[in-house]
Amino acid sequence: MKKLLFILLLIIPFIGVGQGWEKTYNINTGSDGYSIQQTNDGGYILVGRTVNNEDDFVLIKTDSYGDTLWTKEFINIHDQICYSVKQTNDGGYIIGGFSEDTLGSSDILLIKTDSLGNTLWDGTYGGNDYDGGWFVTQTLDGGYILTGYDGNGSLPNGESLSDLILIKTDSLGGIIWSQTDSTGIRHEGKEVIQTNDSGYVVLGLISMNYGMSTSLIKTNYLGDTLWTKKFQGLYDYHVMNSVKQTIDGGYIMTGYTEIFTGMNYYNQTVLVKTNSFGDTLWTKNYGGSDNEGKFVQQTISDSGYVFCEKYMVSPNNYDIRIIKTKHNGDTLWTKTYGSIYDDFCWCIQQTNDGGYVISGTSYPIGMYPMVYIIKTDGNGNITSTFNIPTPSSNRKLEKVVDILGRETKPKTNTPFIEIYDDGSTEKKIVVE
Repeated sequence: MKKLLFILLLIIPFIGVGQGWEKTYNINTGSDGYSIQQTNDGGYILVGRTVNNEDDFVLIKTDSYGDTLWTKEFINIHDQICYSVKQTNDGGYIIGGFSEDTLGSSDILLIKTDSLGNTLWDGTYGGNDYDGGWFVTQTLDGGYILTGYDGNGSLPNGESLSDLILIKTDSLGGIIWSQTDSTGIRHEGKEVIQTNDSGYVVLGLISMNYGMSTSLIKTNYLGDTLWTKKFQGLYDYHVMNSVKQTIDGGYIMTGYTEIFTGMNYYNQTVLVKTNSFGDTLWTKNYGGSDNEGKFVQQTISDSGYVFCEKYMVSPNNYDIRIIKTKHNGDTLWTKTYGSIYDDFCWCIQQTNDGGYVISGTSYPIGMYPMVYIIKTDGNGNITSTFNIPTPSSNRKLEKVVDILGRETKPKTNTPFIEIYDDGSTEKKIVVE
């Protein structure tokens, strides 16, 4: 009877692709990637700036590998830019920003789309001056909360005046209430989050004479202020760009503070942790000669933090850097991304697989700026490669074992494993 040899398992060389990738998207005569979020299907939605004759904005939907599924450009005869996008409960998207009008001023802009980026409705908010929106998110009742600035004239030197504005809408964009805060010459709402008690926390930027400081405002569900905290540095600039509520009920912020070395002033990335009343628990600075924290998230598995920053690698040359920290702000690891030319980040989000996605801008030499998306694994790596050595033709058989690992001799109709001196194995069975 003829004997047949079946090789049931042969370990051969392979390369395993990791969880990461990076992509650029060339749109018109320049584009930036401002806000990104992982969507329910595992892909990503991004909103950013694009340049036609005027500044406009673009919505890009990708699959989980960053390959474009569709792109929607929103074009107007005047400037309109959106900085924030969130997927909504119905699978569509809410986008917030500003739009210039025919009178030479601007309004806060809110646009609701379906899952394919088609506009369902839009709304503009504000008075007769320069108004704009920085951030929008959906609220627990299905409506929306957005923050930005409400212009109210200018000083004799031409410097604009504005109030921080907080607007609550229903699910169709109708205003339920709006609140303003007039602290400082210019007060802008940079980010807003709904808190565990269904109220809100607004991160604000205050301009005072030659400097800038930060405000943190806690409100109830009607937007009435419960408390306000101000954060200032040693010198003129202490600016926070992003805030999140933490699992202990407090808040984490990132931005930059001005440092003086004895010869020069420069900006250094800072992380600020507060309790639930906005009182500072600790502050951490992260070294560099001109850095700026842009966006922060608390990480799910270890209650630490991850943030992205504008990072100067050499004079007039910037890269993207992300820093992963422990719960107390101590650095666990840092990763830097970018080319030999300028690259900037605007947003970072933790993804369902424990990795991170970053949106930003890449400036290739001789080309217009492009939308830049980076996807990493949980350690900030873009790619991971695993190599198993190729079995050598000169390898020697070391021994034969059964499936329990005991040395044996090959028997018909009984599985056995051959182990070679190069570490490779073959599982076989001889059938008669």
